[in-house]
Amino acid sequence: MRMYDLITKKKHGEILTKEEINFIVDGYTKGNIPDYQMSAFLMAVCLKEMNLQETIDLTMAMVNSGDVLDLSPIVGKKADKHSTGGVGDKTSLILGPMVAALGVPVAKMSGRGLGHTGGTIDKLESFPGFSVSLSEQEFFDNVNRMKLAIIGQTANLAPADKKMYALRDVTATVDNLSLISSSIMSKKIAAGSDVIVLDVKCGNGAFMKTLDEAEALAKTMVEIGNGVGRETYAVLSDMSQPLGKYVGNALEVKEAIKTLKGQGPADLLEACMTLASYMLLGADRAKTVAEAEALLQSTIEDGSALKKLAEFVEVQGGDASYVWNPEKFPRTEFVEEIVATEDGYVAEILTDEIGMTSLVLGGGRETKESEIDLSVGIKIHKKVGDYVRKGESLARLYANDLTKLKAASPRLQAAYKLSKERIEAPKHVLGIVTKDGCTRF
Repeated sequence: MRMYDLITKKKHGEILTKEEINFIVDGYTKGNIPDYQMSAFLMAVCLKEMNLQETIDLTMAMVNSGDVLDLSPIVGKKADKHSTGGVGDKTSLILGPMVAALGVPVAKMSGRGLGHTGGTIDKLESFPGFSVSLSEQEFFDNVNRMKLAIIGQTANLAPADKKMYALRDVTATVDNLSLISSSIMSKKIAAGSDVIVLDVKCGNGAFMKTLDEAEALAKTMVEIGNGVGRETYAVLSDMSQPLGKYVGNALEVKEAIKTLKGQGPADLLEACMTLASYMLLGADRAKTVAEAEALLQSTIEDGSALKKLAEFVEVQGGDASYVWNPEKFPRTEFVEEIVATEDGYVAEILTDEIGMTSLVLGGGRETKESEIDLSVGIKIHKKVGDYVRKGESLARLYANDLTKLKAASPRLQAAYKLSKERIEAPKHVLGIVTKDGCTRF
């Protein structure tokens, strides 16, 4: 088998076999296939595309390029959630304890954030002492005992994807459904869960800008997951504005705690309830979405989800007293209100700019080596559809560095677009994709 022949085959739009795809992925991962040939192959895929079977075979070749986590020592059907990324997305901190409180094992492998805010692990490290450095046996034991554990992503999880993505990023071969979906799904399948629920976002703060694009990606990923024996669902959700009211690591943890107390914003609660409902359905804990939502609501009302969060934080070395007294989280030295310069309705929030404002404040990483300030961030006072009067606060900045605050302030101001015309607030959950197809709301 020669890489030259396989590039030619795909260039002519022919279908590659499983063996041929395995040869390409294995050869590139081991360094036997050079970057210039892999670049040519990726461009051929972008121009001629792959069918579903090729996409499944590509995904599994990437899965098998490194470690595959065997979760069989954990009793029961394991459920996991993955988000395609967004601003203010702290759903794992909420739905993990809710689902675990209902007896469904959540064995989660998460990464650190690179970009506007930290990842789930960075947020959890707002609890002093919290650690994701568990041995495999500790990980299994924790999930068996209390149904929830989160560890850091291993360096050797789908290494082919890491190497291929770095190449795609500099060769204009990122925006292809087979390549995007196989990249995401290879890591989720390698992480070992039986049930995978995907939160596929669209809007100005998401990778997929339109609902049609998000649906196409969701359908492909759901087909891959179910095609390899993982019960897979996708929730289509809006990211044309930040999720919830807070952006920033410790601020988002505090909002997650409020949500588990029944005091969270409606869009964040809706997101968590929908995603968690499908985790319960996939794990056979509920037969209908309505039943699942009622069970999840009960974990908020009886306090079992909040108790589960505290238990989980404590078992992984964190100070669980912060769950019961969130005022213990550090406050920033400076606070600044960003006010409206005219009366009107919030017509648009440039969500990417909100994220970049958080990064400017120090709430995210520009490089892997960057240090995050866990206390800084933004509170969103006005969202799309809200009426605001001149001089009223649109949002609040939390900062510890005056230079950074000065740079962030005009950026946040410019992220808001007002209109004299009444604007309708957008729906958050836009649709559900299952193996039977897509239902839009």
